[in-house]
Amino acid sequence: MRRRDRDRTATFLVEGPQAVREALAAGRVQTLFATAAAVERHPDLIAGAEVSVLTDKALASLTETPHPQGIVAVCSTVDIPLGEALTGTPRLVGVLAEARDPGNAGTVLRCCDAAGADAVVFAGDSVDPYNGKCVRASAGSLFHLPVVRNIAPADAVAALRTHGLQVLAADGAGEDDLDDLADSGVLAGPTAWLFGNEAWGIPADLAALADRRVRIPIYGSAESLNLATAAAVCLYASARSHR
Repeated sequence: MRRRDRDRTATFLVEGPQAVREALAAGRVQTLFATAAAVERHPDLIAGAEVSVLTDKALASLTETPHPQGIVAVCSTVDIPLGEALTGTPRLVGVLAEARDPGNAGTVLRCCDAAGADAVVFAGDSVDPYNGKCVRASAGSLFHLPVVRNIAPADAVAALRTHGLQVLAADGAGEDDLDDLADSGVLAGPTAWLFGNEAWGIPADLAALADRRVRIPIYGSAESLNLATAAAVCLYASARSHR
C-alpha cells in the first residue's frame, strides 16, 4: 500500500501474527486476511475475528516481504494530535526529526515503548510511521503508545515545553555528557529527547532550540552509534533516572 493510499483511506497494512495480535487487541483491525495454514497455526489469534482465507499467492500479493507469515490485517491509523498525546503529566517523549530510514524509525518507536515513553513524535520530513518496514520494525509497539506525525519540529519543541518537559537533543558533538546528566539528576525531570537523521544528525537550527545538546560517551574505538542504538541508550538513561 503506497503512502498516498494510506493517507487517503486512513488505513495501513500490518503483517505477521505478533503485530496483528497487537492490532486486534487495540481494536484497529478492519479486515483480516490469512492463509489456511495460518488459520490452523494461530487458532487463538483468529478466534472471534472475521477472516478472509486466501491462497499463499494471493496473500503474498498484499505484502512487502518475500516470505510473508501467512496473516495480514488492514488497520485504521492510530496517530493523534500532539496536544492530545500530552494529556496528563508526561514524563518521557521521543521525537524523531528528519529520520528517513523506516527500520531505524520503527526500532526507535519500539525503544520508546520499552522505556515507558508517553508518546513518540514523527516530526518534519521523518518517514511515515505506517511505512511497511517501519511497522514491522516496531513489532507491535505502534499500537501501544500515542503516535504523532505531520508536525514541524519547532512546533513540537514549543508544545513539549508548554507541557513542562525539558528538551534534550541527542548529538554526538553535544556539550553535555549523558552520564554526567544522569549523575547530577538532570534526567530525573520530565524529558523529551530529539533524535535526528541517520546520516547528518540533528539539524543545527533544531539543536539550537533544545535546552541541552547531549552526547553519549564512547568508551571504545567506535566512531559513533547508529540512531536506534543511541535512542535506546538515551531513553533508558531517562527511564532509569525516573525510577
